[in-house]
Amino acid sequence: MKRIHTLTTPLVGITAALLLGAMPAWSEEITARFRPDPSNPLVNRFENTTPISSICAAHIPARCKQLGIFSLRDESFTSATIAPIVANHEDERQGFMVKVPSDWRDLQVTHARTGETETVQLRIAGIGGYWVVPRPPGVSGWAQEGTWQAQWMRAPAPCDSTSHLAAGTANASFFWLTPENAGACSRKPSQDMAYMRMSTMEYAYELRTPNPLGMSSGVYTGSITYSMGPGGDYDFGDVMIPSKSAITFNFTLSVEHELRVEVPPGGNRVELIPQGGWQAWLNQGRVPVRLFRDQAFLIASSSRFKMTLECGQVMDNTCGLQNEAGHQVPVDIKVSLPHGLNDPSGQAVNRVPLLLDGSRTELFQPGFYVDRKPGTLHFEVDKEQVASMLEQAGSTYRGTATVIWDTEI
Repeated sequence: MKRIHTLTTPLVGITAALLLGAMPAWSEEITARFRPDPSNPLVNRFENTTPISSICAAHIPARCKQLGIFSLRDESFTSATIAPIVANHEDERQGFMVKVPSDWRDLQVTHARTGETETVQLRIAGIGGYWVVPRPPGVSGWAQEGTWQAQWMRAPAPCDSTSHLAAGTANASFFWLTPENAGACSRKPSQDMAYMRMSTMEYAYELRTPNPLGMSSGVYTGSITYSMGPGGDYDFGDVMIPSKSAITFNFTLSVEHELRVEVPPGGNRVELIPQGGWQAWLNQGRVPVRLFRDQAFLIASSSRFKMTLECGQVMDNTCGLQNEAGHQVPVDIKVSLPHGLNDPSGQAVNRVPLLLDGSRTELFQPGFYVDRKPGTLHFEVDKEQVASMLEQAGSTYRGTATVIWDTEI
């Protein structure tokens, strides 16, 4: 998307340009968006726009918010035993076991138009589902020195509990949290189970997204695939075999930057005059030290941008003013930007020259979202050039300059 803000003037035109996701596998779509928020200009991060499943939506919403995690559900997932589960087995791989990729994994997202890349990090932060066992023994077959409910409501180490459990006589749904780099979490029954089936897998994930202020407007997409099955990223042991071999997370990150420049009414016409006006010249013949005008503007920006200059009359590396006889003088044009908009070295932008070759204004970077803060364009003709202008008695000097704020870098 491209939006152009243009203000044409007899002397100075100001333009702001904004150039402004075997066994079968399955995939999940994760979407996130950055859009600057004027009410929270210092909060500059992506918002996860992926719909969440019931565990974080209805059962443990406060816990999910506290941990910064989100949940998804796959109702087509199943996992079933290929052999009975023996009571009190010693090898956890011979019974009910879950191990998920709880470590941080990097994935690359790529801008659809420019090819720019950024890194997103993902980890699986929780796992749960709905299981069924034969009756007898039913759910009571999981009792171990206490109630069977305690075995599923309280997660085994290294998993963490959520206290979520809903059950019948031979079925239950559960959900456990998986800390970073957690290993396998397992439960063993106190009675033999002829079979066990698990369905409707629900899981939580945690994201680390890049700094949107350094990204271009537009859509970034990428994906990461996890294997599933014995020894895989999602590992349910050697007895419980999942119906799917892999899961792919497809990411779409949308960046909706803002760049807006506002000039007050009449600010499009710039008149250069001496400090205090022309009286000292008219009354005493004193040559002005300079002719100048500081023109204020308001800028809102969440995006890196560059500034360039275009001239109606070119003089060396800047714009010129010309009288009716064709005599020209150069105009120095400089820019000062508000706090929060810095040069590539992180320094404040104070009276930086705007030149036709674009040097020193190739990149300005927001440290945070700047919302309608004042900046200044400085226009000046120095004393030597003023003296030459005064030799052209009765002349009027005119010219145009176009200042462009451009996010296409």
